Amino acid sequence: MSEARVGRIIEINGPILRINLAGARNGEQVRIGSLDIVGEIIALEGDIAIVQAYESTEGLRPGETVNGLGRPLTVELGPGLLQGIFDGMQRPLTEIARVAGDNIPRGLAIDSLDRKREWTFLPCDGLEPGDTIGVGELLGTVQETETIEHRIMVPPNVQGELIDLAHVGEYTLEDTIAQIRDKNDQVHKLKLYHRWPVRIPRPYSRRDHGVEPLITGQRILDTFFPLLKGGKGAVPGPFGAGKTMVQQQVARWSNADIVIYVGCGERGNEMVDVLESFPQLQDPNTGRGMMERTLLVANTSNMPVVAREASVYVGMTIAEYFRDQGHDVVMLADSTSRWAEALREVAGRLGHMPVEEGYPAYLGSRLAAVYERAGRVQTLAGERGSVTLIGAVSPPGGDFSEPVTSHTKEIIQTFWALSKELADARHYPSVDWVDSFSQDVSIAAGWWAENINGHWDKRREEALGLLARDAELSRIVNLVGPEALSHEQQWELEGAALIKEAVLQQSALDDVDSYCSPRKQFELLELVMQVFDRGKKLIELGAPVQELAEHPLMARIRRAKSTWRSDETDDLAEFATEVYETLAALHSEYASSQEAAS
Repeated sequence: MSEARVGRIIEINGPILRINLAGARNGEQVRIGSLDIVGEIIALEGDIAIVQAYESTEGLRPGETVNGLGRPLTVELGPGLLQGIFDGMQRPLTEIARVAGDNIPRGLAIDSLDRKREWTFLPCDGLEPGDTIGVGELLGTVQETETIEHRIMVPPNVQGELIDLAHVGEYTLEDTIAQIRDKNDQVHKLKLYHRWPVRIPRPYSRRDHGVEPLITGQRILDTFFPLLKGGKGAVPGPFGAGKTMVQQQVARWSNADIVIYVGCGERGNEMVDVLESFPQLQDPNTGRGMMERTLLVANTSNMPVVAREASVYVGMTIAEYFRDQGHDVVMLADSTSRWAEALREVAGRLGHMPVEEGYPAYLGSRLAAVYERAGRVQTLAGERGSVTLIGAVSPPGGDFSEPVTSHTKEIIQTFWALSKELADARHYPSVDWVDSFSQDVSIAAGWWAENINGHWDKRREEALGLLARDAELSRIVNLVGPEALSHEQQWELEGAALIKEAVLQQSALDDVDSYCSPRKQFELLELVMQVFDRGKKLIELGAPVQELAEHPLMARIRRAKSTWRSDETDDLAEFATEVYETLAALHSEYASSQEAAS
């Protein structure tokens, strides 16, 4: 792009400004006025540019200078990202707090990544000067944390002849570690980091289909509504339904390599809880701190609304960067409703035609463009990597027909609908098994059959069918009372209650039950369904429903999830054998009584 240029402010309308800047380009970043506020050009009318400011414009006046920076809004990608806490423009909040205190001053220019820290660079074996280097090719590695090796790659817009490659040693981000001459004889000096525009998806070689589920350790998600690695999921729910807790559980327990949590327009106290709790969490896979593979982007509801819109793009670009290194990345956006509200506010100030509930007509396409950046791909270097995007949605009043939820529902593959009624009943996670769905069950079934048990999909369908039957029977009970039901129907209600309490409910605060391995998930589901099937046969032999429901074993079955840990499935299997033997004895007893009576 062109060199920096100077223009003037013509008009100010909240975060939207009209400036006179010759040679301006759409998407170009600018610095505004004496406060040096960051902004981005979003429309052009001849020499007049429309700018959205990423910070408050209070105190600015028409006539103040605007400097065009000659580049789009970009993020810095390199060692030092992990364990970082950034705002919506990738400014490091911990460094800002050190420099400026608790309040972020406007116009503060601070490097996203530490320029003084030295990193140990290990060049790839076999690379020699004169070699032809392609885009995305691996140059070497840096051990960023104890658990994550950071791969230093050729940026996607550079390729050519390798002139020089640094030896093993300590380097800062500004040191040159390689030089490449392209076909135009231009020499590119590569560093440990590079910049990339946040609104342009990073390129890849080929998009692949998902092949395995993202294991979250939450039974209602993994067993009933699975999401594939590289998939697109949504967690809609009204205030108080537990969206943030579901996302935090996914962030903590999922079998992803990298977790990126974007707090987009959420309440400050919730973000403080995230920022304080995550550094204290232990990674269940390595036993080390969770932050070693985590990055947080915090943009609370009291921060500038336009920066909220940018924060999702910042998080997604960083996620794609780690995907390009061959990692499986989970990005959690909390929430896309606040992101959409930022779009609505800016669109209103620009005079765009409002449609449903004041949202701009392009809401659906913007949402789709963000979600479509998720996926499982073959990278430019031939690696396999994925980005799984899970967006929280906050429909006003829990109305799932509102625009953001309805558009999201058309885009995503897995829908984890949260219920306020379940949350009020202290049923957590409050995922509604009636409104939720997953389009990836058939692919997930192949993984479960290969790694856990071939009957997973059959048991899952039977359990969901019983839960659906429970909803029908509950309506009848509410109308005419339980006496109107047959003994078989009453047992169906008991079976559904057993599924809810022994399988679906899961406490995030229980050390044993907070995480449930796939093996334990299936063992619990199989136990409950076996009990229901065998109980149904006992009912046919004349066993009273109440007697079976109040049998001491039932209470133990309900507590099984928090009695045995995920690595104690052998003990759980022994308990299941004990249950089956007890039910078999009851079956023999009632069968003998029936024969004697006949």
